Formats: sequence, structure tokens, C-alpha cells
Amino acid sequence: MVKIAASILAADFSDLYEAVRKVEKAADSLHFDIMDGHFVPNITFGPDIVRSLRDKVGLPFEAHLMVDNPQEWIVPFARAGCDLITVHIETSYHLDRLITLIKKEGVKAGVALNPSTSLGQLEHILSRVDLVLPMTVNPGFGAQEFLSWVLPKIRTLREIAREKGLSLEIEVDGGINQATAKEAATSGATVLVAGTAVFNVNDPKEAVFELKRSCGSLFSREKEGVVQWRQRLD
Repeated sequence: MVKIAASILAADFSDLYEAVRKVEKAADSLHFDIMDGHFVPNITFGPDIVRSLRDKVGLPFEAHLMVDNPQEWIVPFARAGCDLITVHIETSYHLDRLITLIKKEGVKAGVALNPSTSLGQLEHILSRVDLVLPMTVNPGFGAQEFLSWVLPKIRTLREIAREKGLSLEIEVDGGINQATAKEAATSGATVLVAGTAVFNVNDPKEAVFELKRSCGSLFSREKEGVVQWRQRLD
């Protein structure tokens, strides 16, 4: 079943909890795009936003660190309540050290790649991560157009994981809508990050269900299932 990670980057920040509440019973996780204005040309938010929602929301939280110095932010975001932290391979010569730090905090570890970054750089680290995120836009802003030329990279990554016998989540972030969701899922993605396609519509909950339907996924679920999944992450 393809999972949907709802990205709050596109949510209404004047009433953030209400925006999240609308998708809580439909989405599989909440995605926080953390941008520092250096690695990417935008600034978003810090761990206090995560902390403010943690006790109110039963979904797993994932932080996508698009920052120049991820080693300084792993611990704050883990302790704010994130269940998964994803770092960019382009930001460090010491990726194994970052993965070790994430896992030391007791959370799952992910690695993201910009569209033009080769999968070859992941060869010796794949067995240590829980998730790989091939970006389907150049990171920094929401509402960008899906880069379909990244799809072969997703297919190759799925085949590598299969050959190595790895239980690897492949998450796709950027330009996800009903049409591109199906393309990404068919290529091997198991988690789709959706922002504007979820929050910039009249019925965000139904929008999540529609994304799952477009992938041919089972979409009926109960809140208890979300809680159980979060317990499995701990």
C-alpha cells in the first residue's frame, strides 16, 4: 500500500493545527520540510513547530532536513518528536556519521538525493537506512512541476533494494498530484509527499484518499492503525 506523507509546507499557518487535523485520519505521516536559506533558497521553521504539534497529533512525524549543517539539527528535531529524520547526501562528507547520530536518538534514518545526484553515492550506506528520498523537484519551494526524468532513478533504486533483499521505503517528494502519484508508485515509490495537492483544496482528507486511489491503493484506515504504526517506529 502506498502511503501519503502530508507536507505542512502547503498548510495554512494561521491555523496550523486545524489544517493538520483535517488530514490526520487520512494521511499516513506528517512531513516537515526544514529549510535554512543556505542549502536551499528558502526558510521554513524549526523544532518548536514540531514540538507544538506532537502531543496533539497521532501521526508519525518526519523531518526532511534541507540544511547545510544537519549534524546540528538532528538531535533537536528527534527530541521535538520526529519519528524519522532524512538528511541530504549533498550536505555531508560523513553520511555514515549522520546516520549513526540519527539512530542513536532512537528514530528512523532517511537519505535524500537532489534530482541530479547519482544513486552511486548510496552504494555502501543503503543497508543502514530505512528510507531513500529521490527528489522529483529541485528543493526549496513547494508547488513545483514534477521532474519525470527522475523516474528511472526510482525504478533503479527499487531494483537495487530488491536485489539486496532490503526492506527499503522509497519516498518521492515534489510535484505529487493524482497523475504523478501513479507514475511514482508504478516506478517503485512506497511513500509520496504531497503538499499543495492535499492542503490547497476544499477537502484535504478526501484529497489524500484520492491520491491513494490513483495509485490503486487500499485507502480505508482507522486512527488506531496510525498509532500502532507509530509504536512500531519507536
